[in-house]
Amino acid sequence: MKSVSGKQLCKIVEQRGWILQRTTGSHHIYQNPDFDKILSIPVHKNKDLKIGTLKALMKIVDLVEEDLM
Repeated sequence: MKSVSGKQLCKIVEQRGWILQRTTGSHHIYQNPDFDKILSIPVHKNKDLKIGTLKALMKIVDLVEEDLM
């Protein structure tokens, strides 16, 4: 699985309808009006997200690996 940076994942989730609610430190907090879920994406410069973190975030947003391309 190819990893992406937090910045790249933020762009992808924004395209899927998630709205940036606030930024707390280096974490961007998103909420989707269609779901009762909160998404916290760590954005540390341009560092890639760890695979486990990425998979957990993808599960919440309902993304598949092809969506990251």
